[in-house]
Amino acid sequence: MTRPRIVVVGAGFAGLHALRRLERRIPQGAAEIVLVSPNDYMLYSPLLPQVASGLLTPQSLAVSLHRLLRRTRMVPGSAIGIDPERKVVVVKKISDEVVCEPYDRLVLAPGSLTRVFDIPGLTEHGFGNKNLAEAVVLRDHVLAQLELANATDDPVEREERCRFVVVGGGYTGVETAASLRRLTMEAAKRYPDLRRVIRWHLVDIAPRLLPELGTNLGEEALDLLRGLDIEVKLEVSVREVTEHKVALTDGRVLPCRTLIWTAGTSPSPLMESLGAPTERGKLKVGTDLVVPDQRDVFAVGDAAAVPDLSKDDEGALCPPTAQYAQRQGVTVADNVVASLLRRPLRDFSHRDMGLVVDLSGRDAVARPMGYDLSGLPAFAVTRAYHLWALPSGPARARVTANWLIRALTGGEVSRLGFAHGKPSTFVDIEAGHYLDAAASRKESARLLDAADA
Repeated sequence: MTRPRIVVVGAGFAGLHALRRLERRIPQGAAEIVLVSPNDYMLYSPLLPQVASGLLTPQSLAVSLHRLLRRTRMVPGSAIGIDPERKVVVVKKISDEVVCEPYDRLVLAPGSLTRVFDIPGLTEHGFGNKNLAEAVVLRDHVLAQLELANATDDPVEREERCRFVVVGGGYTGVETAASLRRLTMEAAKRYPDLRRVIRWHLVDIAPRLLPELGTNLGEEALDLLRGLDIEVKLEVSVREVTEHKVALTDGRVLPCRTLIWTAGTSPSPLMESLGAPTERGKLKVGTDLVVPDQRDVFAVGDAAAVPDLSKDDEGALCPPTAQYAQRQGVTVADNVVASLLRRPLRDFSHRDMGLVVDLSGRDAVARPMGYDLSGLPAFAVTRAYHLWALPSGPARARVTANWLIRALTGGEVSRLGFAHGKPSTFVDIEAGHYLDAAASRKESARLLDAADA
């Protein structure tokens, strides 16, 4: 009999944990396991704000897949379409070659993209903080603004370069604002004249910061941000962005050359190519993580609408967090194996263990197992959680070493030469290349016919 072929798309929290579980559960040679991913590492994204601030090196968060996966064949590229009739995934390799990867079982875990809106100037002038390249470029840009402000005598230019606006009151936005504010405070020791000019703003359309943490911790986080001299404005968003200003929906126009956009994520457009029902772009699956009417396709993570069995609300969906994605990865691997063996599949169920928010320095808020923590206890829980959640020993060692070096020797505020005067792009470079259902079928037919010829 031909060995079954299991294809996993994406090596984020869900994809990586699914692959590791599959390698443990499936005997050597019993099945072929294939990973489609543009990178050969798993990004531990919750600590990206600390890369942007220079507290952690980029390599600390790039968890090598080659260290963790022993029997998985890696296809370096992005899945841009799916043909469920021919059971193939259309893949655009990093070499720009387009190929088909056949599957017997398919696990979709492509993650999400930065959510953007039709705001004039946003994509041209905004910075993101969703991957390693963006984090490093963002850090260099912020430090460059202080250097340029210090080198000019023009008060208007100085004000523009010393004002920073972060959009998004979720985890990434709050942590990015706090981390980079501390970076500019440290850098400003070299530029005493700039200390009174540096301004940080955090704006969000929601009425509260970090609503998942509850009212008390949300207010605690708000107080900590304001204690860092970050102006927080809620129920406000951005109306327009130019090279020299940011216009807000409350009528204010801020002289500013740095807008950092962290206002949420949107599911990967890959899910639309399957031709199956979606909910706000997320692929609908059952409690067993299977796509209805396509029993050989599974979906997990940020781009899957997974019913949350821990909630009384019948329509509740699992939140798009690393905690849920990891556990969905384990469950989906077990269900893939069960489906190959024609055994019953199990439902995914997980009760939230809590949330942590690292505000840099020794400031943090946390809610482990429903208990509200702030101050040093929250700091200890937050750091311990991240070390536990990192999926490899070398990654834990690097992160721990970075934290210790910073605590013992202080930080470095030198630029690394990545900015080149241009903002990073937070629009996924493949976003314009995803195929819809009809185009996926057409492209797969063309590729397969060419291969047969």
